[in-house]
Order: sequence, then structure tokens, then C-alpha cells
Amino acid sequence: MNEENKFGPKKRWTRIFRKRWFFPSLYLVLAALLISAVVWYTNNGDEQVVDESLEQTDDYTPIPSDDSAVPVMDQQEVIQLPVANAEEAQIVTKFFDYNADEADQVNALIHYNNRYYQSTGIDITSADGESFEVVAALSGTVSEVKEDPLLGNVVVIAHDNDVKTYYASLGEVSVEANDRVEQGDAIGTAGKNNFGKDNGNHVHFEIRKANEAVNPEAVVNQPLASVDSLVSGSEEDAETSAEEDAEPTAEEADEVDESAEEDSDEGEDNDAEGEEAESDEESSDEENLEE
Repeated sequence: MNEENKFGPKKRWTRIFRKRWFFPSLYLVLAALLISAVVWYTNNGDEQVVDESLEQTDDYTPIPSDDSAVPVMDQQEVIQLPVANAEEAQIVTKFFDYNADEADQVNALIHYNNRYYQSTGIDITSADGESFEVVAALSGTVSEVKEDPLLGNVVVIAHDNDVKTYYASLGEVSVEANDRVEQGDAIGTAGKNNFGKDNGNHVHFEIRKANEAVNPEAVVNQPLASVDSLVSGSEEDAETSAEEDAEPTAEEADEVDESAEEDSDEGEDNDAEGEEAESDEESSDEENLEE
């Protein structure tokens, strides 16, 4: 009896092992445990990464800014008229442009001392004819302040790319040489001068690139680089005009010579015909006299 009880549980486990469902069930249980362990480890690893990133964020030290960097707004600055309120301003004298129509060219002539001069800038007045505030058309450095007997008070401001703006016929001047001015800063007030006295209170405004005047109306509301393209365009036009006025090429010279020879041959033929006609007339006259 004791021997049967002793070997009873072993026989029971042996019977369980022999069941077809035992080992598949065991594999499923082990797989479930393994998957649970992997998921648990993955979740704990993500939390650790988040914690580490938070710790790094807390210890972040911003990089100090470079004072020598150029502000973005300076690169986007565009040329403006030298008036505080452009809506109340009017252009009474235009820039003389050889490619402009006749009316604009006439409006770009300045009469002084019984002579007409071509305007190298524009004259701006107010609608009511009163004096007004003159402001910097671009940010830059005042390079010159002077009083001219014909132009009145003159202020010159230097900018990047060898560009300068000129403000003449000023009544009062509120800047000095070497002053740094920002676009829109007041530099003086509109006044009168002897050269453009017919315009009353006005400001004479010029833009020059390497001392070459450009049409201010063509570059207003345009970036500073537009002055370079305008100057290069005028240089190309000048080169084209010079090429057209240059001496003819060898082929053109040959054509001219051939044309001259043809004209010469035609002239000789005409002379011969004229001589024959004269001889006929002389013989006719002789016959009449004989009769």
C-alpha cells in the first residue's frame, strides 16, 4: 500500500506529460512571459531617455550672440523718398533721362541765368508750398555738410556699395559730419536756393553710385542693389551707342567703296549722255544757221 502511494504522484505527472496539450501550453506560457519582459524593458528604457533629455534641457546654456552679425532688417532696407509723409510730397523737377519722353525731359530742365541745365536729381515740394521735414532715404553715415552759394545747405550721406545720397536746398540742418543716421531720421528742413528758386521751398535729392547720378524715381521702394543694376544697364547702353558710332568694319568699308564706285560709274554715264545731248544740240544749231 505504501509503495503504491509512493509512486502514485510520479505516475500522475507522467500521465500529464503524455498529454498532447501539455507542451504546447507550456510553450505559450513561456512566450507570454518573454513578451511581457520585453515590453516592460522597452517602456522603462523610454522613460529613462525622456528623463535624460529633461536633465540636459535644464542644464542648457544659450550661446551668446555675435555683436558683429548683420541684422536681418538692414539687409531688407529699401530706398525711400527723403520726406516724412510721401503722400503730401510732389516731384516738381524730374531727373533728366535721355530715354524719357519729351515732356519728362522738358520737366527735367532747370532755368538759371538765362541758360537751361539738365537735372541730376529730383526736386520735391509739399502740396501747400510750405517747408517740411527732410529725412534720410537710407541708413548711413554723414560724410559732408556744407553751404553752397547756388544749392544752399547740402548734406551728403554715404551708404554701402559706394552709394551716396545728396540733399540740397535745405533750410535748417540737424546733423553733422560723421553722424550715424538711420533711415527716416530727420536731417533738416526744406528751404530755398538760387539754382532752383522757381520751386520755392523744396529739397533737391540725388542718388549717386561711384559719383554717377541715377534716377531716384527708378529705385524708390527698391533695395540698394537696384542702384548697381541701373548703373550697369546705363553703362551697357553707353557701350552699345559707342559701338554704333564707331568706325565701320572691313566688310562695311568694302560695301561703301562698292557703292561709291557704282555712283561714280553712274556719274560718268550721265556725263557722257550730257555731252552727247550737247553735241546734238550744237549740230542742230549749225544746221539752222546754214539754212
